[in-house]
Amino acid sequence: MKKGSLLLLLSISVLLLLPGCQPSENAEAVVLTVMTHDSFEISSEVVEKFEQEYGVQVRFFKAGDTGSALNKAILAGDNPLGDIFYGVDNTFLSRALQEQIFESYTSPALAEVDPAFILDPQHRAVPIDYADVCINYDRSYFETNNLAPPNTLEDLLDPAYAGLLVVENPALSSPGLAFLLTTIGHFGDPGYLDYWQGLVENGVLVVNDWETAYYSEFSLWDGQHPLVVSYSSSPPFEFIYAESPLEEPPSASVAGPETCFRQIEFAGILQGTSNRDLAEKWIDFMLSPDFQGDMPLNMAVFPVRSNVPLHEAFEQYMQTADPLAEVEIESIAANRENWIQQWAETVLR
Repeated sequence: MKKGSLLLLLSISVLLLLPGCQPSENAEAVVLTVMTHDSFEISSEVVEKFEQEYGVQVRFFKAGDTGSALNKAILAGDNPLGDIFYGVDNTFLSRALQEQIFESYTSPALAEVDPAFILDPQHRAVPIDYADVCINYDRSYFETNNLAPPNTLEDLLDPAYAGLLVVENPALSSPGLAFLLTTIGHFGDPGYLDYWQGLVENGVLVVNDWETAYYSEFSLWDGQHPLVVSYSSSPPFEFIYAESPLEEPPSASVAGPETCFRQIEFAGILQGTSNRDLAEKWIDFMLSPDFQGDMPLNMAVFPVRSNVPLHEAFEQYMQTADPLAEVEIESIAANRENWIQQWAETVLR
């Protein structure tokens, strides 16, 4: 070896030993930003599996409720606020697709997903989870007052249930919009407006969001309303996370025909991402058994992937409508804003 080459190698070796001159160990990690609604939760150890496998740091940007987060993603246009958006559901899906905020990606993991959950054939929005919005009731209230809980939407017009129901504003709340669609699916248009007029006359309370409805107004949490629009997963969730062991959940769902509406949540790669390859891998990861199996106990939503085991409490205590109330996605796209406006004129005037 020439003397000059030997000196060069020695110089490089010395530099590598100096602080700040280490190789990739001190290099800034690539960051993958996942934009979500405020209710998103996942176990840190699950996220760490992805980070370690791909040498990336995953950052979650919680951008408000579903409607607010989607608005922010749309307004960002060609300067996306993240690489991926998670949390748009079938009540807002048409708006996301019309605004073309997603890039198409056909994940190989879709082969393990029930085709009923795949609502976008171009795979711009990939289904991740689902949950059924239902009316829940405080069991102890009805037992104490010797009153049978309602079983149908029509029951809620009975004077026996006057002043007992709290719902969320569909213009501001995802479960609120899902419940509005429940009434449209069951009573049709314009029949749903007559129904809502009946609810108003029977003392329904409207609040802005699920957190207020459930944790401030629901009698299970010291509120004044023993009926609340929530999810079929809420009763088993209360059972699993009770401070003291329970023999059964303290709440249950009204599960008569067409009393619940199924929400499906989607994720998509945001247009203009600079991390397209990693974004694809994250979509695949969200459909993996690890991620799908972790969602129910964190977010009380359920996997779209087949054969993912659930906590036994979900199997034992969860109730939902059979059949569910249904509104075609094309009808939601064409009428959503008008339905909300008509609802507001009927209920909030």
